[in-house]
Amino acid sequence: MSNLVTASSYLTLHYRLAGADGSDIVTTFGGNPATLMLGQGQLAPALEELLLGLPEGTHQTFQLTPEQGFGPRNPELIQAVSRATLDENSDPEAGYEIGELIEFTAPSGGRFAGVLRELRDDVAIFDFNHPLAGQSLVFEVKLISVL
Repeated sequence: MSNLVTASSYLTLHYRLAGADGSDIVTTFGGNPATLMLGQGQLAPALEELLLGLPEGTHQTFQLTPEQGFGPRNPELIQAVSRATLDENSDPEAGYEIGELIEFTAPSGGRFAGVLRELRDDVAIFDFNHPLAGQSLVFEVKLISVL
């Protein structure tokens, strides 16, 4: 009787996350399998949920809508950040590139990251949506062991 994935399983698996066009975003299939414990934030909750109840040895591919993956894009998460705030809360030596993911420390002490969309003299426009928000995805998984 093979083990089934539960919310607290320790897994050894190969997995691949790809865009709707089939291009790999992340894959372990060419190298060593990943080992992870469910519920620890190592995989997105939506992806973990797909694994629940699967038996050891399963090799399955899921087609995910944006809602099943990282959610739809939220236009309210596109925000202007003043250059002063940017310099104060990120590495002032960093050269900022359009399209780059930049991490900040929030006034509350938390960390958050946004993709730089536009850079002006006085303000930077960031997109704080998850980089995969709004995208259809392919999630392929091969469960090697379930403990």
